[in-house]
Amino acid sequence: MRTDLIIRSNSSDIDFALLKDGRLSELHKESNDNNFNVGDIFLAKIKKTLSGLNASFVNVGSEKDAFLHYHDLGPKLLSLTKYTKLVSTGKLKEFTLKNFHFEKDINKNGAIDKVIKSGQNLLVQVVKEPISTKGPRISSELSIAGRYLVLVPFSDRISVSQKISSRAEKERLKRLVKSIKPKGFGVILRTVAEGIKVAELDRDLQNSLQRWVGLSKQLPKAQAPAKVLSELNRASSILRDILDDSFTSIVTDDEKLLIELKEYVERIAPKKVSMVKLYKSKLPIFEKHGIEKQIKTAFGRTVSMPKGAYLVIEHTEALHVIDVNSGNRSNKANSQADTALEVNLIAASEIARQLQLRDMGGIIVVDFIDMHTASHRQKLYDHLKNAMKSNRTKHKILPPSKFGLVQITRQRVRPEMVIKTKEANPNINGEVEAPIILVDKIENFLERIINDKSNKGITLHVHSFVASYIKKGMPSIQQKWFLKYKKWIKVMPRDAYQYLEYHFFDENDKKIK
Repeated sequence: MRTDLIIRSNSSDIDFALLKDGRLSELHKESNDNNFNVGDIFLAKIKKTLSGLNASFVNVGSEKDAFLHYHDLGPKLLSLTKYTKLVSTGKLKEFTLKNFHFEKDINKNGAIDKVIKSGQNLLVQVVKEPISTKGPRISSELSIAGRYLVLVPFSDRISVSQKISSRAEKERLKRLVKSIKPKGFGVILRTVAEGIKVAELDRDLQNSLQRWVGLSKQLPKAQAPAKVLSELNRASSILRDILDDSFTSIVTDDEKLLIELKEYVERIAPKKVSMVKLYKSKLPIFEKHGIEKQIKTAFGRTVSMPKGAYLVIEHTEALHVIDVNSGNRSNKANSQADTALEVNLIAASEIARQLQLRDMGGIIVVDFIDMHTASHRQKLYDHLKNAMKSNRTKHKILPPSKFGLVQITRQRVRPEMVIKTKEANPNINGEVEAPIILVDKIENFLERIINDKSNKGITLHVHSFVASYIKKGMPSIQQKWFLKYKKWIKVMPRDAYQYLEYHFFDENDKKIK
């Protein structure tokens, strides 16, 4: 599989598009005004504790106070607060923890007002960015993520990603890390550590350790609330998490970002630095790589899929609902049951992509087409789990219920990616789908009828504005259809049509259904 990371920069935001075999699979945005990214560590000040919630509101400098629950304090809270106080007052200048005396763990089911007090300074880490009217969600169980491992201060535990299935490999990695791990720090080995040699693991560990030392050096002069450690920028964090042998290019239109990317790739994968390139064409970078069209067609309420099937995605305050529809596709399967299974498998792959693309979190309920065969339901469940394997966000999938519903929970750590896909209606007040989305639906219908030999002399009747859109440019959409299907599709403007209305007619002016 070919993987490309395309990065578009402007004055206020940076957009990241991850393409797999040319198809958009992830879309991220980094804003200059976002000061609370997942992974950032702050010296914060406790504002008030609420015994009823067993939680505290904490000032991290956000417009809304951050939320800290007792269970997010971590067992080593007393060691953390002691370390913070000693370093902040200048009494401790050894930051590697090798001579630091640990305090006992806090009670697993204790009360928050017994362990932290209002006005107290505390090191905390952002685990969920501010969403809607809520402030950040934070934890005082700190961790510093590297390329191959995660460094956990005030711990002694070594654990390995569950995605590494080989028991022998897990034991090898644990043995290697045990030989290099500094005292007072735990280590979590990431999936990409599989097969990595000890020298690379040690280099990554030392980089993370230096970040911890840098954080500690800021504490004596920091005035809460203050950020003392920033997570990597979004481009670097994406590369840190997913850079592998499938990557073929990393392209950006920003010279400053190009330098940063080259420096980071040089550090984590020196052999791949040549794939980082600067885009110089006058044509916008997202247009060049076909990303704009994919964004328009992927973020609407209705999402088209192959063979005429489509999804309807609805968002409510409590959950997301996805409805799977077979559309008016021709039934080439042997039975209705086979048709339902085929459409559901296509939908499962697209749903896995949509969840990652939109970064949908919380509860997602999917209404698949009814299947009455237990083996078909199991096949769908297994296919959906497999399709979701590449999804890096924590998630859980339940088997289909008696009503044919599949429930998914997906961790919500940042605001959902929402892109407006409707444009002003030229006929009336209000909004309608953008032409590019309508044309995508028209092309899906065309693909179903183009190979039918009984359909000769095909003519498309559409609203005059849409007809102009299809005919404009060199090559136009109409010309692209000719090159693709080896048939000329006539386009007939119809002023009487509604904006979203379209019909295909054959050479005898009979409507093609």
